Amino acid sequence: MSDTLTVAVLGTGIMGAAMARNLVRAGHTVRVWNRTRAKAEPLAADGATVMAGPAEAVRDADVVVTMLYDGDTALAVMRDAAPALRPGTAWVQSTTAGLASLPGLADFARDHDLVFFDAPVLGTRQPAEAGQLTVIAAGPVAERAKVVPVFDAVGARTVWAGEDAAEGGATRLKLVANSWVLAATAATGETLALSEALGVDPRRFLELIAGGPLDMGYLHAKADLILGGRLTPPQFAVATAAKDARLIVAAGEANGVTLDVASASAARMERAAAQGHAGEDMAAAYFASFDEHTAR
Repeated sequence: MSDTLTVAVLGTGIMGAAMARNLVRAGHTVRVWNRTRAKAEPLAADGATVMAGPAEAVRDADVVVTMLYDGDTALAVMRDAAPALRPGTAWVQSTTAGLASLPGLADFARDHDLVFFDAPVLGTRQPAEAGQLTVIAAGPVAERAKVVPVFDAVGARTVWAGEDAAEGGATRLKLVANSWVLAATAATGETLALSEALGVDPRRFLELIAGGPLDMGYLHAKADLILGGRLTPPQFAVATAAKDARLIVAAGEANGVTLDVASASAARMERAAAQGHAGEDMAAAYFASFDEHTAR
């Protein structure tokens, strides 16, 4: 297969739009679709073709990439695209769909003779825009050449997590990674909230742990967003983080593990969303520590 592909990107939110731009920059022919067309329109200036519907976008595509809200949405959109799907097309399913949705997605791929790749990505807006995502992928070795050019365009590296996408190796690894991201984000917000409540300058805390085993770059990145009031545009939105947290909790429950921190993180994200922060960076879960009338 040629390294120059026709790629359909279904879903052009924070991640999908960045991935589409990097695919264009890599020389691929890119068609994009988003349910809210206004979110896809700016990609025309980057060289992508904005399509009216999923079926139009996937017609004659070599690879279809779905980057949508959740597994149910991905399946519904692919059903809309079904009349135009070509047997043998590679489907790169990059939505963080969760384990419960994966069998339905795999069944759809099998029923329509698609080559299915479970391929969630690790990273937020900035690495996505820079083409520096980590692609966590599972799919058949014999067919990987079809999608490697796509992964190379959007990511700095690809971590293979299995040969059968339906087994969920990639999604499982993504959920484990996201559990750490969400825990660190929630802890950052709580620590800064406690600092404020106790009259401690949070920068004193950051100085206290600087350079030691408790220090981490992610803590400083999220703390800077909170302290600097730079929560928009989001690197990863509160509403999406809440969804992912619930998927993590459900995966734990289905496998006999109680995840107290993940459950609490989900509740914090949902509370922050209810306070009006749903579209802000997930660091805005900081505000969930306060009554909405007393948050700074």
